[in-house]
Parts: sequence; C-alpha cells; structure tokens
Amino acid sequence: MKSFFFLCCVVPECGLKFIQTAKNPIEYSYGPRSVAAGDFNNDTWIDMVVANHIVNTIAIYFGQNDGTFSTPIQYSTGVKSIPYMVVVDDFSNDELLDIAVANFGTNSISVFLGLGNGSFVKYTELSTGSSRPISISVSDLNNDTLLDIVTVNYGTHSISILYGYGKGNFSSATSYSTGYDSFPSSVASGDFNNDKYLDLAIANYGTDNILILFGNKNETFSNQITISTSFGSHPNSIAVGHFNRDAYIDIAVANYGNNTIGVLLNHGSGTFAQQAKYSTGSASPYAIAASDFNQDSRLDLFVTSKGYNNTALLSGYGNGTFTEPATFPTGAFTSISLAIEDFNGDNHLDIAIVSNDTGIIDILLSAFEGFENQLIFSTSSHQLSVAVGDFNNDDLLDIVVTNPDSNDVSVLFGYGDGSFTNETTYLTGSNPQFVAVGDFNNDAQLDIVVANYDSDDVSVLLACGNGSFANETRYSAGTSPISLVVDDFNNDSHLDIVVVNYGTNDANVFLGYGNGSFHDETKFSTGSNPQFVAVGDFNNDTRLDIVVANYNSDDVSVLIGYGNGSFEYQRGYATGSHPTSVAVSDFNDDSRLDLVVVNSKSNYVSVLLGYGNASFAGPVWYLTGTTPQSVGVGDFNNDRRLDIVITNSFSNDVSVLFGYGNGSFADQVRYLTGSYPYSVAVGDFNNNTRLDIVVTNYDSYNVIILLQYYGGFFKNGMTYASGVGSELRYVAVTDMNNDDRLDIMVANYGTNSLGILFGHGNGTFLNQVIMSTGSQSHPSYLTFGYFNDDSQLDVAVAYNGTNNVDIWLRNGNELFVQQTSDILRFVSAPLAIVSGDLNNDGRFEICSHIR
Repeated sequence: MKSFFFLCCVVPECGLKFIQTAKNPIEYSYGPRSVAAGDFNNDTWIDMVVANHIVNTIAIYFGQNDGTFSTPIQYSTGVKSIPYMVVVDDFSNDELLDIAVANFGTNSISVFLGLGNGSFVKYTELSTGSSRPISISVSDLNNDTLLDIVTVNYGTHSISILYGYGKGNFSSATSYSTGYDSFPSSVASGDFNNDKYLDLAIANYGTDNILILFGNKNETFSNQITISTSFGSHPNSIAVGHFNRDAYIDIAVANYGNNTIGVLLNHGSGTFAQQAKYSTGSASPYAIAASDFNQDSRLDLFVTSKGYNNTALLSGYGNGTFTEPATFPTGAFTSISLAIEDFNGDNHLDIAIVSNDTGIIDILLSAFEGFENQLIFSTSSHQLSVAVGDFNNDDLLDIVVTNPDSNDVSVLFGYGDGSFTNETTYLTGSNPQFVAVGDFNNDAQLDIVVANYDSDDVSVLLACGNGSFANETRYSAGTSPISLVVDDFNNDSHLDIVVVNYGTNDANVFLGYGNGSFHDETKFSTGSNPQFVAVGDFNNDTRLDIVVANYNSDDVSVLIGYGNGSFEYQRGYATGSHPTSVAVSDFNDDSRLDLVVVNSKSNYVSVLLGYGNASFAGPVWYLTGTTPQSVGVGDFNNDRRLDIVITNSFSNDVSVLFGYGNGSFADQVRYLTGSYPYSVAVGDFNNNTRLDIVVTNYDSYNVIILLQYYGGFFKNGMTYASGVGSELRYVAVTDMNNDDRLDIMVANYGTNSLGILFGHGNGTFLNQVIMSTGSQSHPSYLTFGYFNDDSQLDVAVAYNGTNNVDIWLRNGNELFVQQTSDILRFVSAPLAIVSGDLNNDGRFEICSHIR
C-alpha cells in the first residue's frame, strides 16, 4: 500500500466568548459631530457617546452582545451649547469612565461623571473664557497622575489648558496663542524632545503649519517651533505615535487643503524631518488617528475625509513609511470624526465614523483577509511529513520534510521573510513517513526523529549546533511505524517518543535518557491500522495521555497515562470513515482538551468536545475538501479563538475553518496548494506575528508556504435607507411580528411617516414598510408597549409637529392601526416618551418629557 502520515502542529491560545458580527450602523439626524467609545456600564461590550450639535445633547449608545447598539440615552449639554467634540476618560480617579464635551456655543467644557452602570451626572461646567472650543484632548501634562484637558479654540487663535485636580475638578483655563489667523483645528500631546515632559503639537489650519509647544516642569509651555505643512495645505487633524520604532514620537497630519497625509519623523531633539506626503486623491482628509489595525506591531493611519472615498487606511511598514491609502467608502461624502475600539469583541480594532452630510454613524468592522500563495520550494523527491522549528538558533523558523523515495529528510532554513534556503538532506531509514522535532539531549538544540515505514524503525538525528545534524541512530519499532509524537511521558524532564505501528496495531514507547539515546519500554494495543498519534492531558491529572486515529476501525483510541511511561487500556470513540489524523486543543475555552479528527473517506472533520475525565461528547461534523488527510490548529485570524486547517489531497487545496471559541466552527474557506497536499504545519515564517501555513505536495515534489496577509481590511456594516428627505429621528428594535427575529421601526421626521423593517434573523431586513403619520406631524420618538390587553405589541409615537402622542395598535397582520389620541396632546412638543407598568396595576402607562 502507499502509506500516508500527517503532522498536527498545535498552537495554544486562550479563547474568548463568541460574539456575533454587528449587523448595521446607527442613523441620526441630531447633527452628530463627534464620537468617542468606551465601556460605560462595565458589561465588557463597547459603548459609544455622540455629540449632537444641533439639539445640544450627547447621546449614549450601549453596545450589545450581538454587535448592535441600544436606543440612545440623551443628556443635555445646555441651551445653545453646540457641542463640537467629546472625549472619554477617567477624570474622577474612581476607575469609571467619564465624559468631557467641548461646547462651541457657550465657551465651556461640560464634564459628566460616570456612575459605572451606564448613567452619568453632569458634574461641572468649565469656562474657556472668550474662546470657543472646537477640539479637546486629554493627557497628564504635569506628571501628577491626574488627567488634564487641552482645548483648541476658534476665533481667539489659541489653546486652553485646564489642569486636573482629581475627582472631576479642574483649574481655570490657561491660554496660549497659536499665532495670528492660525485657526488651530486639532491638538495632540507627546514628549517630542525626550525631556520627560509632555509637549503639545497643534495643527494650524489658517497658517499651514504645525506648532510645537514644549512643556516645562512648572506647568508652563515656553519654547516653541513651527513646521510648515506647505502653502494651502490647511492641516485639520493631527495624530502622534512611534512610526519607525526609534523611541521618538512622530507626527501625522491630515492636510485638508491639498488632499495629502503628511508624516513627520522625529529626530529625537524636538526637530523633525521634512514631511513625507501620501495623496488621498480627490478626497480632502478631515480627521486622522494612529493605531495598529492589522496586528503586526506597527502603527497604521486611518483617515476620514470629504469626498466619495471618505475613509482610507495607510498600513505602516514600521520604518516610518506607509502604504498608499486604501479606501473604504461608506456612502457618505463628509466624514468628520472617528473612534477606534473593538465593537464586536473579535479582538480586532473597529472604527466608528461620524458623517456630517448624512447624519449617520457607520461602524467599520475589521475583517480577516486570508492567505496568499507566496513561495514554492522544490525538492528532489515526493514529500510526506513536515515539521517546523528553529534548527540553527537564528530566531527564524525552519522546515524539515520527509522524502520517502530517497530515504532521507530535507532541512530548509528560513530567511524570516517567508522564503527558505535550498534543501540539505540527511539519510534516514527506508520510506520515512513522519517527522517530529525536540531537544533529546538537553543541549538547547532541536533534534529530529523520523518514523521509517519500510524498515520498521525510527531514526534520531542529533543537532550539531550549527544547523547541521549527525548521522542517524536507529531504534527498532513495530511493523510499519507511521506516526510519532514527542513529549515527557514519565515526568523525568527528558523527552520520550511514542510511535504507532500501522501493521501491528500497537504503539511503542521509547523513554529518553536525556543524552539523545532511548530504550524501548513496552507496547500498547490500539485500534485497527493506527494512522496518527497525538498527545494531551485528557483527564486533567497532570499526566500525559495519547490519542490514536485508527484508519480501518473508524475510531480513535484514548490511552490514559500513568505518568511513568505506561498507559491504561484504550478507550474507543467512533469518528467518521477512515480517520487519518487527529489534533488536540481546547476549542471551547473550558480548560478541557478536545479532539478534531480528519475522516478521509467521508470528506469531513469531526470535533469531539472533552469532558475533562478522558471521555468525549459525540462528534460534530464539518465539511472539508475531497479526501482530507492532515490537520493543523492555530489562531489564523488573530481573534484569540482556535481555528483548523486541513489538507485535501484529491482537491489540491487546504480548508480553513475559523473557530467561534465555543467549540463550533464556521464553514470552510479553501486555498489552492500544489498537487496532492499531504501534511500541514503552522508557524510565523515571515516574522509578522501572524500564523502562516506550510504544506507538502506529494505529486508536485514541492513545499508551498501560504503566508497570512491581514492589511487591516475592513468591511462596512449594512446600511438601510429611510428614503430621501426622511430625516430619520429615532430608531427602535424589537420583535414586532412574534417570529423570534428582531425588527426595526424608525420615525421619519421629514416625510411624516413610520418605517418598519422586518428582520430575516441573519442581520438582513425586508424593504421598509411605510405608514403615514399625517401632514406636518413630524414623528420624533417612539416606544413599545401592550396598550390594549391583546398580547400584541403596540407602539406609541411622539409628534414634534402636532405636539401630541398617538397610539398605534397591532392589527394582527404585522402592521399597526393609528388611534386618534387628543387626550395625549401637549402645549409644546414632547421630546421623549417611555412606557411601562409604572404603578403595578398590570397596565402600561406612558411618560413624556416635554420641551
């Protein structure tokens, strides 16, 4: 027979709870001007606060565990306050998030202190004198561990500093001029001259420059420099960070006037190199932020703009340069503010964007891009097994593969960029099927062990310390050894070897002496034609156990270890047809090891979740490609949840199944390989902190490297229009037709109507059903309740135009019938309404807030 072997490489990760993807953005017409994010109610989900400059409020939107947001809670910032910008931080030193708002209309800063349960109290109003604040920044400027506030002021061409005293209290404003007609637009802080005092960088829109104010130890800013951003550039927003990893803080600026992003690298003494410019095309950049969006430990830049390509990402190379902007249009034309957080709990940074022209908050969710065929490395023979390790101690991953035709192994040394040297070969026994690595003689050098199918033995090749290996030492095994695993099975701090023998239906245990030699301890029975072996502690007794995939008995054998190199009689668990490989890891984050088994004849993998007592739940099946052979495990999309990769020999590809962290997996994504892919292993081959995949292709005589690329790709949440001129004023979510799927109702202020979008249950919705509310009614708020005791959900609607509240009763066919309610008419417009059984009489009441 032609025998096959497979390698599983397990990368341990800590899983998180599974969270569904956010479904759609949230729309407003209150004039959203700025957005900030944080967990306001300590439920681990990220919330948002929006400054609404038209209605003089801030709105709090609580993040839900399905990636959506609640209906808003409004807090007034004062009559004619015109809130322009909002920031979030802990101003009262109680480890609870607070909010500060720059009020353009009243020349003030409003501070709202958080109570930790999602509610806030307006604690103080801080005057900025004659200055109108348009931007606000927070940092500890005087090294007293208390947060200070800096505002950028329109009209007086200045900035104001309010030093924090703790507990939400601040000093009066101290102002610094930014220059005649400078029209400062944005400020950021950083220690630009490395004197351990924070400095300020200000973007001066009017004078086309960046002003640096250097901080002193006495809470003053004296020395200053200006850096030109070029004539007509009109810098509008500024961000700072370590763009080239030299310990000096650099600057990035959004130049609204000439449609460029400028990057200024710091020389370390408070002076900067001439700005490098990146064109944003026809879009005029408005706001800029720096963060690591693609998790490569390099800062990237994200920009919102005025133009059809209203957002853009510049991925950082880590040397101070960036990619050209990659655009992500959201459908808006003028996007003026952004907030960065992980809104859907997948451990990737997402972005909330305020668009001034549409009055919409868009949520851009970070998304995994995939793998690319990077390099193919030919060898002189068919390849079967592959293992990964650093064989020459250069901190770069290398590869070793078995060559059954030439009875040797090939070692390929990695360059750290995803490419490898030409092979160096070392002789083994006859028909080497499987390879693994470990330090068998405790010299801090990785050695190699190979299972030789036709010579019925294993070969041990000890490392010489320079990337080369000594001649093999052979140890007799059973008949047709096909797979092996390395670990310390008798707790003596020396690595041992377990080999499964296809021909004699058993496993050999070779106990290591710690000097590179072994002795054959004993044999243990398995199922019929064992094909693969893996290791783990399945009963949580701190002793290693083994699991064997038995090709012809269609099951796996679990052998419980005694901790002395011997094992208890096997326990069998049914799998699919002809299992060829098994991997071990904790897929549902319950601290119990689980199994994933490749079933070559049924084109499925089966997942068996462990109970922690060496028993397992029944298999759950996931479709693969044709004739799956080998499996590897790792976190391929950097969401801290374990995923699976499978080689499919007859369809010439690999299947990647992304884990949800609860023991279940998404449908496969396929990537082409060479001809007849057999074995798979994973590792970071180009040192970008992302796991890559290496596959041996038996019939094409090569090894292929699939490099993970993750350029900070974003996908837009779904947007549903309310119609031209609708002036969407309010949105509410509930199940209106009792189908256990959430629906949406919106109040269309401009078109005098209500809109219903019935949900499909998968995040998509039917087209809007319109119900007229009457001429000039201007619906502005709504609330659900049971108002007529028929067990069907009704809705109450507040009208800004006619100063009343109407009740709409469900008529049983998924629509509502309007009831005239002259009783619920007011002298002035109702701003908000809520409903509930307020007096415990079993009936719903309505409470209204009147202007």
